[in-house]
Amino acid sequence: MEEKIKKVLEKIRPSLQADGGDVHFVNFDENSGVLKVELMGMCAHCPMSQITLKQGIEAEIKKEVPEVKEVVAV
Repeated sequence: MEEKIKKVLEKIRPSLQADGGDVHFVNFDENSGVLKVELMGMCAHCPMSQITLKQGIEAEIKKEVPEVKEVVAV
């Protein structure tokens, strides 16, 4: 499961890096379906980071890995 999630994050990463940010896998709880990620660089301090997290990262991951129910930044 972790590898599937990391592959999706690799697809998302270039668009975040283009804006000076990044995202890193922290952990995934298969029981709750919660994926924890760390927003890096500009994404860590951007006022739009919650929108990026929910409408960008979470939406894309849930589409490709349906076991993920929620993505949260830590």
